[in-house]
Amino acid sequence: MTAARVRSGGRPTLEEVAARAGVGRGTASRVINGSPRVSDRTREAVQAAVDELGYVPNRAARALAANRTDAIALVVPEPETRFFAEPYFSDIVRGVGSAMADTDMQLLLTLVGSDRERARLAQYLAAHRVDGVLLVSVHADDPLPDLLEQLDIPAVISGRRSDHETLPSVDSDNLEGARGAVAHLISRGRRTIAHITGRLDVYGAQCRVEGYRKALATAGLDSDEQLMVSGDFTEEGGRRAMARLLDHRPDLDAVFAGSDVMAAGARQVLRERGLTIPGDVALIGYDDSAIARHMDPPLTSVRQPIEEMGRAMARLLLSEIAARRPGEVRPLQRPQIVLPTELVTRFSS
Repeated sequence: MTAARVRSGGRPTLEEVAARAGVGRGTASRVINGSPRVSDRTREAVQAAVDELGYVPNRAARALAANRTDAIALVVPEPETRFFAEPYFSDIVRGVGSAMADTDMQLLLTLVGSDRERARLAQYLAAHRVDGVLLVSVHADDPLPDLLEQLDIPAVISGRRSDHETLPSVDSDNLEGARGAVAHLISRGRRTIAHITGRLDVYGAQCRVEGYRKALATAGLDSDEQLMVSGDFTEEGGRRAMARLLDHRPDLDAVFAGSDVMAAGARQVLRERGLTIPGDVALIGYDDSAIARHMDPPLTSVRQPIEEMGRAMARLLLSEIAARRPGEVRPLQRPQIVLPTELVTRFSS
């Protein structure tokens, strides 16, 4: 054991590293924090002292000194039941995690399913307990994005709230994804095509409705309001929507569901009513999750690059956080990234 380790009573200090390297404490700190304002010779001396003493930087102290927390919150304004039922969320988390794997940032997952939880989160954010926030599945009336802007906390949103989104965002091309799905059904000879929408206070669901209508209009088909029912992105919602559609339009020959989960609910009702897929009714979902691949019959679905969306969100937020550091120039434009979708055809259509 070195004399320095004995004097400090165990864990080596920054002062001991500086003494061993023959430099001042400030110089040692700059080397450990990656500052370019030191010579190669000094950097090598400090690194040798770090290795010899087994010095481990105090991350909490470093973050406090730099007015940082080294933590990012991934906020999902949904109840636990929906978060754990939909593969979309786990794919987003996987993508975010992979982008942050090589950083020192901690990822805090927060579900906000009630007004009480939202108020508690607002207090937590107001205390600036995190360096930035990733927001997933935000509804149009959710106050969290505006709160983040008021608090001047770096944030990135998954799925824009409107065409005029003010936060940096990452989204998929929902309109084109829906248009392509319905155009595929039309190309297979389907003419009475229903749409089970998601919650229409979600901008992505609105865009899918627009894509559905655009495909019908291009083919010279009328958009019948009786053929559109909200399924709220849940399996039970898909069941209720499908039952309502069949009650009002038993002549329908195809269904485009705004998520694979809703398509699974719709499939159950079609089977219960004695209708075959795709013989009587063709069926398409959205997300291309594991649900689509394992359904019977396998489900045609619109693939959106969910993991890549998560990675892009994390990278964008880390850039936003870096831009807040002293001496950095903050960009004037807020990036709005839209990733392409792909229709994956299977037996259901």
